[in-house]
Amino acid sequence: MSRMWSPWRGCKKYSSGCLHCYIHKGDAKRGVDTSNIVKTKQFDLPILKDKNGNYKMKAGLVYLCFSTDFLLEEADCWRPDCWRMIKEREDCHFLFLTKRISRLQNSLPPDWQDGYDNVTICCTIEDQESADKRLPIFNSLSIKHRVITAQPLIERIDISNCLSGIEEVVVGGESDRDARVLDYSWVLDLREQCKASNVNFTFRQLGTHFIKDGNNYTVKTPLLMSQARKANINVIIENKRAAYTFYS
Repeated sequence: MSRMWSPWRGCKKYSSGCLHCYIHKGDAKRGVDTSNIVKTKQFDLPILKDKNGNYKMKAGLVYLCFSTDFLLEEADCWRPDCWRMIKEREDCHFLFLTKRISRLQNSLPPDWQDGYDNVTICCTIEDQESADKRLPIFNSLSIKHRVITAQPLIERIDISNCLSGIEEVVVGGESDRDARVLDYSWVLDLREQCKASNVNFTFRQLGTHFIKDGNNYTVKTPLLMSQARKANINVIIENKRAAYTFYS
C-alpha cells in the first residue's frame, strides 16, 4: 500500500517544465501563495505512533513531496530531520521527484555513502536542454535506485547515453488547456532507447494536446492516464528489478 508524505508545502517554478504546473494553478484558484514554503502538520508523519506503540503510517511505498520538491533550498533546515525519519522507517520505501538534482550532493545525510536502499530518486527532465544539464549530474551521484521522469515531455530528446544504472524511464505529456503538445513519436523514440539499454519504460499519460500519426487530438484530463495504459507500450525487463514508482 502506498502513502503520501508532504513535510512541507509550496514550491517555486524552476524551469520550462513548470510553466503549467498544476500545483500553482490549484493554489491560485484558492488564493494561496505557492512561493510561501511552510512546514505542514504531517511533518513527522512517518514516526507517529498509536497508543500501542505501532507506527500509524503502515509499511510500504511512500510518495515524498509530490506537491513540492524535496530539494528546495527553503527546506534545507528541515531536511535533516526528514532523512532521520526515512532511515528509521526501513520498512518503507520513499520516492521523490526533483528538478533540482544539482542540489542533491549538498543535501544528503552524513551516512548516505552509496545511498539508502529504501530511497528512489527520480530526476525530472522536460527537453534536451534539461536532460543534458541534469542527467550527467544525476548519473555521477551515489544513488541506489534511480528513475528518469520525462514529464511533461515537450520535445523529442535523446538520453541514450544516460541510461546506465537507470531502473526506469517514465514519460508523460502536459495537462492544461494551454498545454504544449506531446507527439507520440517522441514517446516511441524514448521507448526504443530504453529497450536498447535494457531499461524499464512506462508511458504514464498523454498530453492534453496530442499528436499521433500526424493527427491532432485534444484529450480530456480524466482520460490522459487511462489512454496511455491502453497504448500498451510499457516495457518491463524480465528479471530486472523495476523501480518503486506509482507509474507502472
